[in-house]
Amino acid sequence: MSGNTFGKLLKLTTFGESHGEALGGIIDGCPAGISLDFDFIRNEMQRRKPGQSAIVTQRKEEDQVQFLSGIFEGKTTGTSIGFVIPNTNQKSDDYTHIKETYRPSHADYVYEQKYGIRDYRGGGRSSARETASRVVAGAIAKQIIPSIKINAFVSSVGEIYIDKPYQELDFSKTESNAVRCPDSASAERMEALIKEIKKQGDTIGGTITCVIQNVPIGLGEPVFDKLHAELGKAMLSINAVKGFEFGSGFCGAKMKGSDHNDLFNSDGTTKTNLSGGIQGGISNGMDIYFRVAFKPVATLLQKQEVLNNKGEIIEQQGKGRHDPCVVPRAVPIVEAMAALVLADYFLQNKVYL
Repeated sequence: MSGNTFGKLLKLTTFGESHGEALGGIIDGCPAGISLDFDFIRNEMQRRKPGQSAIVTQRKEEDQVQFLSGIFEGKTTGTSIGFVIPNTNQKSDDYTHIKETYRPSHADYVYEQKYGIRDYRGGGRSSARETASRVVAGAIAKQIIPSIKINAFVSSVGEIYIDKPYQELDFSKTESNAVRCPDSASAERMEALIKEIKKQGDTIGGTITCVIQNVPIGLGEPVFDKLHAELGKAMLSINAVKGFEFGSGFCGAKMKGSDHNDLFNSDGTTKTNLSGGIQGGISNGMDIYFRVAFKPVATLLQKQEVLNNKGEIIEQQGKGRHDPCVVPRAVPIVEAMAALVLADYFLQNKVYL
Protein backbone atom coordinates (compact mmCIF):
# COMPACT_ATOMS: atom_id res chain seq x y z
CA MET A 1 0.00 0.00 0.00
CA SER A 2 1.43 3.38 -1.01
CA GLY A 3 0.23 6.85 -0.08
CA ASN A 4 1.41 6.73 3.54
CA THR A 5 3.77 9.74 3.34
CA PHE A 6 2.86 13.43 3.44
CA GLY A 7 5.08 16.47 2.82
CA LYS A 8 8.10 17.50 0.77
CA LEU A 9 10.95 18.64 3.05
CA LEU A 10 9.16 17.90 6.29
CA LYS A 11 7.74 14.41 5.72
CA LEU A 12 5.48 12.25 7.84
CA THR A 13 5.07 8.54 7.15
CA THR A 14 2.47 6.75 9.28
CA PHE A 15 1.86 3.06 9.91
CA GLY A 16 -0.40 0.79 11.93
CA GLU A 17 -4.02 -0.28 12.19
CA SER A 18 -6.85 0.54 14.58
CA HIS A 19 -6.74 -2.91 16.21
CA GLY A 20 -3.10 -3.79 15.66
CA GLU A 21 -0.35 -3.66 18.27
CA ALA A 22 0.36 0.02 17.74
CA LEU A 23 0.17 3.03 15.49
CA GLY A 24 3.23 5.07 14.70
CA GLY A 25 5.15 7.33 12.42
CA ILE A 26 8.48 8.52 11.09
CA ILE A 27 9.14 12.25 10.71
CA ASP A 28 11.91 13.19 8.29
CA GLY A 29 13.29 16.66 7.66
CA CYS A 30 12.80 18.12 11.12
CA PRO A 31 15.62 20.62 11.79
CA ALA A 32 18.14 19.83 14.51
CA GLY A 33 18.29 21.69 17.80
CA ILE A 34 14.59 22.24 18.46
CA SER A 35 13.81 21.91 22.17
CA LEU A 36 10.61 19.90 22.34
CA ASP A 37 7.84 20.54 24.84
CA PHE A 38 6.66 17.00 25.59
CA ASP A 39 3.82 18.24 27.83
CA PHE A 40 2.49 20.14 24.82
CA ILE A 41 2.63 16.98 22.69
CA ARG A 42 0.79 15.04 25.41
CA ASN A 43 -1.87 17.75 25.63
CA GLU A 44 -2.43 17.67 21.86
CA MET A 45 -2.91 13.90 22.09
CA GLN A 46 -5.39 14.31 24.95
CA ARG A 47 -7.45 16.63 22.74
CA ARG A 48 -7.77 13.94 20.06
CA LYS A 49 -8.01 10.80 22.17
CA PRO A 50 -11.24 8.76 22.43
CA GLY A 51 -13.31 8.55 25.59
CA GLN A 52 -12.82 12.18 26.61
CA SER A 53 -16.52 13.11 26.92
CA ALA A 54 -20.06 11.75 26.69
CA ILE A 55 -20.43 12.85 23.04
CA VAL A 56 -17.53 10.86 21.58
CA THR A 57 -16.60 7.18 21.25
CA GLN A 58 -16.10 5.50 24.62
CA ARG A 59 -13.02 3.54 23.54
CA LYS A 60 -10.45 4.17 26.30
CA GLU A 61 -6.98 4.91 24.98
CA GLU A 62 -4.41 7.05 26.78
CA ASP A 63 -2.49 7.49 23.52
CA GLN A 64 0.90 7.62 25.21
CA VAL A 65 3.62 8.39 22.68
CA GLN A 66 6.93 6.52 22.82
CA PHE A 67 9.72 8.26 20.91
CA LEU A 68 12.29 5.85 19.53
CA SER A 69 14.79 8.04 17.68
CA GLY A 70 15.72 11.51 16.51
CA ILE A 71 15.61 13.15 19.94
CA PHE A 72 18.48 13.50 22.43
CA GLU A 73 18.35 15.34 25.75
CA GLY A 74 15.01 16.86 24.77
CA LYS A 75 16.20 18.26 21.45
CA THR A 76 15.75 17.13 17.87
CA THR A 77 18.95 15.77 16.32
CA GLY A 78 18.07 16.33 12.66
CA THR A 79 17.70 12.60 12.03
CA SER A 80 14.46 10.66 11.57
CA ILE A 81 12.08 10.93 14.52
CA GLY A 82 10.45 7.54 15.06
CA PHE A 83 7.54 7.03 17.45
CA VAL A 84 4.84 4.52 18.37
CA ILE A 85 1.46 4.81 20.08
CA PRO A 86 0.43 1.45 21.58
CA ASN A 87 -3.18 0.31 21.17
CA THR A 88 -4.32 -0.79 24.63
CA ASN A 89 -8.11 -1.02 24.43
CA GLN A 90 -8.97 -2.99 21.30
CA LYS A 91 -12.26 -4.88 21.26
CA SER A 92 -11.83 -6.67 17.96
CA ASP A 93 -14.77 -9.01 18.66
CA ASP A 94 -17.05 -6.00 18.13
CA TYR A 95 -16.28 -6.37 14.41
CA THR A 96 -16.64 -10.12 13.79
CA HIS A 97 -20.19 -9.51 12.53
CA ILE A 98 -18.82 -7.56 9.54
CA LYS A 99 -16.17 -10.13 8.59
CA GLU A 100 -18.24 -11.16 5.57
CA THR A 101 -20.20 -7.94 4.99
CA TYR A 102 -19.43 -4.47 3.70
CA ARG A 103 -20.72 -1.45 5.61
CA PRO A 104 -22.33 1.36 3.57
CA SER A 105 -20.09 4.42 3.00
CA HIS A 106 -17.06 2.65 4.53
CA ALA A 107 -13.86 1.57 2.80
CA ASP A 108 -14.62 -2.13 3.42
CA TYR A 109 -15.71 -3.02 -0.12
CA VAL A 110 -13.14 -0.98 -2.05
CA TYR A 111 -10.25 -2.20 0.14
CA GLU A 112 -11.15 -5.83 -0.51
CA GLN A 113 -11.65 -5.21 -4.23
CA LYS A 114 -8.30 -3.39 -4.52
CA TYR A 115 -6.08 -5.57 -2.30
CA GLY A 116 -7.94 -8.88 -2.16
CA ILE A 117 -7.82 -8.71 1.64
CA ARG A 118 -8.94 -6.34 4.36
CA ASP A 119 -8.57 -5.89 8.09
CA TYR A 120 -12.21 -5.72 9.15
CA ARG A 121 -11.33 -4.88 12.79
CA GLY A 122 -12.37 -1.25 13.08
CA GLY A 123 -11.57 -0.61 9.44
CA GLY A 124 -7.88 -1.42 9.81
CA ARG A 125 -5.77 1.16 8.01
CA SER A 126 -8.81 3.20 6.96
CA SER A 127 -9.77 3.83 10.60
CA ALA A 128 -9.71 7.41 11.87
CA ARG A 129 -7.44 6.14 14.62
CA GLU A 130 -4.58 6.55 12.12
CA THR A 131 -4.85 10.30 12.74
CA ALA A 132 -3.26 9.91 16.18
CA SER A 133 0.11 9.75 14.42
CA ARG A 134 -0.69 12.96 12.57
CA VAL A 135 -1.38 14.79 15.83
CA VAL A 136 2.07 13.78 17.18
CA ALA A 137 3.74 15.11 14.04
CA GLY A 138 1.57 18.23 14.05
CA ALA A 139 2.55 18.98 17.64
CA ILE A 140 6.21 18.88 16.60
CA ALA A 141 5.49 20.94 13.48
CA LYS A 142 3.88 23.64 15.62
CA GLN A 143 7.15 23.87 17.56
CA ILE A 144 9.09 24.41 14.32
CA ILE A 145 6.96 27.51 13.61
CA PRO A 146 6.09 28.83 17.12
CA SER A 147 5.28 32.36 15.94
CA ILE A 148 2.51 31.11 13.60
CA LYS A 149 -0.75 30.67 15.51
CA ILE A 150 -3.15 27.93 14.38
CA ASN A 151 -6.64 27.81 15.89
CA ALA A 152 -9.34 25.42 14.70
CA PHE A 153 -12.83 25.14 16.16
CA VAL A 154 -16.20 23.54 15.47
CA SER A 155 -18.25 26.07 13.50
CA SER A 156 -21.32 23.93 12.84
CA VAL A 157 -23.05 20.68 13.76
CA GLY A 158 -25.94 19.71 11.52
CA GLU A 159 -27.98 22.88 10.94
CA ILE A 160 -26.55 24.71 13.96
CA TYR A 161 -23.96 27.32 12.93
CA ILE A 162 -21.96 29.97 14.75
CA ASP A 163 -23.44 33.22 13.46
CA LYS A 164 -20.39 35.39 14.23
CA PRO A 165 -17.26 36.10 12.16
CA TYR A 166 -14.12 34.49 13.55
CA GLN A 167 -12.73 37.93 14.47
CA GLU A 168 -15.40 38.20 17.18
CA LEU A 169 -14.59 34.83 18.74
CA ASP A 170 -12.31 34.18 21.71
CA PHE A 171 -10.24 31.14 20.72
CA SER A 172 -9.23 30.59 24.35
CA LYS A 173 -12.80 29.36 24.94
CA THR A 174 -12.59 26.59 22.33
CA GLU A 175 -11.47 24.02 24.91
CA SER A 176 -14.05 25.14 27.49
CA ASN A 177 -16.71 22.72 26.25
CA ALA A 178 -16.93 19.17 24.87
CA VAL A 179 -17.89 20.34 21.37
CA ARG A 180 -14.81 22.60 21.00
CA CYS A 181 -16.88 25.58 19.90
CA PRO A 182 -15.70 29.01 21.17
CA ASP A 183 -19.26 30.39 21.14
CA SER A 184 -20.86 29.06 24.33
CA ALA A 185 -24.48 29.53 23.23
CA SER A 186 -23.89 27.64 19.98
CA ALA A 187 -21.86 24.98 21.81
CA GLU A 188 -24.78 24.25 24.14
CA ARG A 189 -27.16 23.71 21.24
CA MET A 190 -24.60 21.60 19.33
CA GLU A 191 -23.97 19.34 22.32
CA ALA A 192 -27.72 18.84 22.90
CA LEU A 193 -28.15 17.88 19.24
CA ILE A 194 -25.26 15.38 19.33
CA LYS A 195 -26.67 13.74 22.46
CA GLU A 196 -30.11 13.44 20.86
CA ILE A 197 -28.66 11.97 17.68
CA LYS A 198 -26.64 9.49 19.77
CA LYS A 199 -29.81 8.32 21.56
CA GLN A 200 -31.31 7.55 18.17
CA GLY A 201 -28.32 5.37 17.25
CA ASP A 202 -27.62 7.81 14.44
CA THR A 203 -24.79 10.22 13.54
CA ILE A 204 -24.50 13.84 12.39
CA GLY A 205 -21.97 15.83 10.37
CA GLY A 206 -20.48 19.29 10.87
CA THR A 207 -17.78 21.76 9.91
CA ILE A 208 -14.51 22.93 11.40
CA THR A 209 -13.09 26.39 10.74
CA CYS A 210 -9.34 26.98 11.03
CA VAL A 211 -7.67 30.38 11.39
CA ILE A 212 -3.90 30.75 10.90
CA GLN A 213 -2.33 34.02 12.04
CA ASN A 214 1.13 35.62 11.91
CA VAL A 215 1.95 33.87 8.63
CA PRO A 216 4.92 35.49 6.88
CA ILE A 217 4.55 36.67 3.29
CA GLY A 218 5.93 34.26 0.69
CA LEU A 219 4.93 30.74 1.78
CA GLY A 220 3.69 28.67 -1.15
CA GLU A 221 4.72 28.06 -4.74
CA PRO A 222 3.17 28.98 -8.09
CA VAL A 223 1.10 26.58 -10.21
CA PHE A 224 0.84 23.06 -8.73
CA ASP A 225 2.29 23.67 -5.25
CA LYS A 226 0.05 26.55 -4.24
CA LEU A 227 -0.27 26.91 -0.48
CA HIS A 228 -4.05 26.56 -0.53
CA ALA A 229 -3.79 23.49 -2.79
CA GLU A 230 -1.58 21.74 -0.23
CA LEU A 231 -3.86 22.79 2.63
CA GLY A 232 -6.78 21.37 0.65
CA LYS A 233 -4.95 18.08 0.09
CA ALA A 234 -4.05 17.92 3.78
CA MET A 235 -7.64 18.44 4.91
CA LEU A 236 -9.17 16.14 2.32
CA SER A 237 -6.82 13.37 3.46
CA ILE A 238 -8.52 13.34 6.88
CA ASN A 239 -11.15 10.63 7.39
CA ALA A 240 -14.77 11.70 6.75
CA VAL A 241 -13.87 15.03 5.10
CA LYS A 242 -16.15 15.88 2.17
CA GLY A 243 -15.27 19.49 1.42
CA PHE A 244 -12.70 22.28 1.77
CA GLU A 245 -13.02 26.00 1.10
CA PHE A 246 -10.73 28.91 1.96
CA GLY A 247 -11.30 32.64 2.03
CA SER A 248 -14.63 33.56 0.45
CA GLY A 249 -14.95 29.96 -0.75
CA PHE A 250 -18.14 29.07 -2.61
CA CYS A 251 -19.76 32.34 -1.52
CA GLY A 252 -17.21 34.14 -3.70
CA ALA A 253 -18.79 32.55 -6.76
CA LYS A 254 -21.90 34.68 -6.15
CA MET A 255 -20.02 37.99 -5.98
CA LYS A 256 -18.91 40.66 -8.42
CA GLY A 257 -15.22 41.44 -8.75
CA SER A 258 -15.80 44.99 -7.56
CA ASP A 259 -17.10 43.57 -4.27
CA HIS A 260 -14.65 40.69 -4.00
CA ASN A 261 -11.29 42.39 -4.65
CA ASP A 262 -9.18 43.01 -1.54
CA LEU A 263 -8.02 46.61 -1.91
CA PHE A 264 -4.55 47.47 -0.61
CA ASN A 265 -3.49 49.62 2.31
CA SER A 266 -0.28 51.59 1.86
CA ASP A 267 1.69 49.07 3.96
CA GLY A 268 0.76 46.14 1.67
CA THR A 269 -1.99 44.75 3.89
CA THR A 270 -5.52 44.67 2.52
CA LYS A 271 -8.73 46.38 3.65
CA THR A 272 -10.67 43.13 3.36
CA ASN A 273 -9.49 39.52 3.28
CA LEU A 274 -11.76 37.59 0.96
CA SER A 275 -8.58 36.05 -0.50
CA GLY A 276 -8.17 34.18 2.77
CA GLY A 277 -4.55 35.23 3.22
CA ILE A 278 -3.36 33.57 0.00
CA GLN A 279 -2.95 35.13 -3.45
CA GLY A 280 -1.47 33.36 -6.44
CA GLY A 281 -0.88 30.37 -4.18
CA ILE A 282 1.44 32.42 -1.92
CA SER A 283 0.71 33.76 1.58
CA ASN A 284 0.24 37.54 1.68
CA GLY A 285 0.62 38.08 5.42
CA MET A 286 -3.10 38.33 6.19
CA ASP A 287 -4.95 35.71 8.23
CA ILE A 288 -5.40 32.40 6.44
CA TYR A 289 -8.81 30.92 7.16
CA PHE A 290 -10.62 27.91 5.77
CA ARG A 291 -13.52 25.60 6.50
CA VAL A 292 -13.60 21.80 6.39
CA ALA A 293 -16.82 19.77 5.99
CA PHE A 294 -17.12 16.39 7.73
CA LYS A 295 -19.80 13.85 6.79
CA PRO A 296 -21.82 11.96 9.42
CA VAL A 297 -19.93 8.93 10.77
CA ALA A 298 -20.85 5.95 8.58
CA THR A 299 -21.33 3.37 11.37
CA LEU A 300 -24.87 3.56 12.74
CA LEU A 301 -26.08 1.74 15.85
CA GLN A 302 -29.35 0.97 14.08
CA LYS A 303 -30.36 -1.50 11.41
CA GLN A 304 -29.62 -0.76 7.77
CA GLU A 305 -29.07 -2.68 4.56
CA VAL A 306 -25.54 -3.98 3.84
CA LEU A 307 -23.89 -6.08 1.13
CA ASN A 308 -22.26 -9.41 1.98
CA ASN A 309 -19.48 -11.27 0.15
CA LYS A 310 -22.05 -13.50 -1.57
CA GLY A 311 -23.59 -10.51 -3.34
CA GLU A 312 -26.66 -10.49 -1.11
CA ILE A 313 -28.31 -7.44 0.46
CA ILE A 314 -29.05 -8.22 4.10
CA GLU A 315 -30.02 -6.23 7.20
CA GLN A 316 -27.41 -5.56 9.88
CA GLN A 317 -26.97 -3.33 12.91
CA GLY A 318 -23.69 -1.62 13.76
CA LYS A 319 -21.90 -2.52 16.98
CA GLY A 320 -18.94 -1.21 18.94
CA ARG A 321 -17.82 2.22 20.14
CA HIS A 322 -18.24 5.01 17.63
CA ASP A 323 -18.45 8.79 17.55
CA PRO A 324 -21.97 10.14 16.96
CA CYS A 325 -20.26 13.24 15.54
CA VAL A 326 -16.61 13.34 14.58
CA VAL A 327 -15.97 17.09 14.55
CA PRO A 328 -15.14 17.68 18.26
CA ARG A 329 -12.23 15.21 18.11
CA ALA A 330 -11.19 16.32 14.62
CA VAL A 331 -10.28 19.87 15.72
CA PRO A 332 -6.69 18.95 16.77
CA ILE A 333 -6.33 16.84 13.60
CA VAL A 334 -7.17 19.82 11.39
CA GLU A 335 -4.66 21.94 13.33
CA ALA A 336 -2.01 19.21 13.03
CA MET A 337 -2.34 18.90 9.27
CA ALA A 338 -2.31 22.68 8.88
CA ALA A 339 0.86 22.84 11.00
CA LEU A 340 2.56 20.19 8.87
CA VAL A 341 1.78 22.16 5.70
CA LEU A 342 2.90 25.51 7.12
CA ALA A 343 6.09 24.08 8.65
CA ASP A 344 6.95 22.30 5.40
CA TYR A 345 6.53 25.49 3.36
CA PHE A 346 8.41 27.48 5.99
CA LEU A 347 11.38 25.15 5.59
CA GLN A 348 11.09 25.28 1.80
CA ASN A 349 11.06 29.07 1.96
CA LYS A 350 14.29 29.07 3.98
CA VAL A 351 16.01 27.30 1.09
CA TYR A 352 15.47 30.40 -1.03
CA LEU A 353 16.74 32.85 1.61
